[in-house]
Amino acid sequence: MDVRPGDILVMKKTHPCGGNRFAVLRSGMDFKLKCEKCGHEIMVKRSRAEKNIKSIER
Repeated sequence: MDVRPGDILVMKKTHPCGGNRFAVLRSGMDFKLKCEKCGHEIMVKRSRAEKNIKSIER
């Protein structure tokens, strides 16, 4: 899956704050994502994140 820094990922599951849109800050073996709603930054394994992606917005 081609995910680049700067992309917006719309996920199947929501963040506890209620948002499901995350900005990609870093990609590689894992992703560093920032919630668009609350600003919380998280690190997620690439395999786990790719299963939960609904769509990618460039």
